[in-house]
Amino acid sequence: MDNRFTNMFGLTEDQAIAMLKKPLAELEDKSERYAAASHLVGFPTPRGIQALIETIEDHNSDMYHRIARRKAVESLGKMKAKQALPTITSCLDDSDSYTVENAVWSIGEIGTDNQDILEAIADLLERDGASKRLIIQTLAKFNYKPALDRIKLFIDSEDETIASTAIATVASLTEDYSEMSKVVDFLQHSSVNARRLCIQDLIDTKYYDAIPHISKSPISLVFRLRGIKLLAEAGIPEEKITFAEVEPYIDRVICDRPYDLEMVHEYDDKPSLEFLIRELYQTDFGRCYLASQTLLELYPDEAPQALIQTYQTEARSDYGAHYHVVKLLGWLKYQPGKPIILEAFHNTQPQFRKSRGAAAIALANLGATDGIPLLQESIKSPIFDLKYASLLALEQLGAKDSWSMLKDDPDLIIREKVSG
Repeated sequence: MDNRFTNMFGLTEDQAIAMLKKPLAELEDKSERYAAASHLVGFPTPRGIQALIETIEDHNSDMYHRIARRKAVESLGKMKAKQALPTITSCLDDSDSYTVENAVWSIGEIGTDNQDILEAIADLLERDGASKRLIIQTLAKFNYKPALDRIKLFIDSEDETIASTAIATVASLTEDYSEMSKVVDFLQHSSVNARRLCIQDLIDTKYYDAIPHISKSPISLVFRLRGIKLLAEAGIPEEKITFAEVEPYIDRVICDRPYDLEMVHEYDDKPSLEFLIRELYQTDFGRCYLASQTLLELYPDEAPQALIQTYQTEARSDYGAHYHVVKLLGWLKYQPGKPIILEAFHNTQPQFRKSRGAAAIALANLGATDGIPLLQESIKSPIFDLKYASLLALEQLGAKDSWSMLKDDPDLIIREKVSG
């Protein structure tokens, strides 16, 4: 982890502004200017905004200043600083592609009905090196129909992430959704990036028919759950879908059983136990899920000890493998693994968050009725996946009566779940 800026979180607004204005040669660490531009997000005041604007208007070519300019553009977008729009718009002509990208994103965050600005963004589709996916997404956000023909040129892009958003945007702008099945197909693409990013396109298009398919895509449950939840939260109030139609898929994603997924990878030969354990560390969760399923099928007796060993040596600090180990110990009903599951349940580090929900499901799979008080406490958590997983675990352990305390929960999906 990069700890260079950990001592800067206590900066005041005055200190951050002073750091932006200080000549680079006088800074103890030139990267402090970037940190200051980032830190000012917490001070959306006229002074803070003006300091960021001045940073952008300073065209010093020094690398450290160019990096700070990019961050200043991004920070103003996060602040939704409308007064900075002219300055941010001027960055659309910048020679630095990252500054241009941040400008497009920030304009999307701030919002505008200025047709000249939207046309300037659309013109970037013809610029080499420009982030085509982000540009198209931003034009879709503003429903900018004059760009339609230019966007259509990208529906067959060799970059699947660009093709996906182009198809989805054309559907939105024309209200013709007949080609959206092509976006759904990306959920089963060999590229994990294509699988992950097409979900955002399905969300943006409010393509509710994709919900069952999202639940089966072999990517982290974080992406699948976010997609289904946002679609449900958009569609249920508008009566486009009902919770009863969505509930089985949310349950399926939270339980996250590998055999509920449609795998995109396969093994040519029988893999060894050692190979499968190493696969749990892959960044492509499609490979992790295939390994998990194969461990359950081929090595149900040998896997528990191998999982304990890898947990003690590596997985305890690797949040991806940590998650899969916790889930597997539950599916294997391996009682000696209970201390690991309980440790995961109580792990409040942000990067291990999804392991807490996994631990709730694992406790239920172990039949751990002594864990009911813990689960009853965790349904009060603000963390959606932990709360929902705990509800499922309580039901499995015969303690569904605990659900009643959430009948007035602020989360629509939780309310629908406990009232059903």
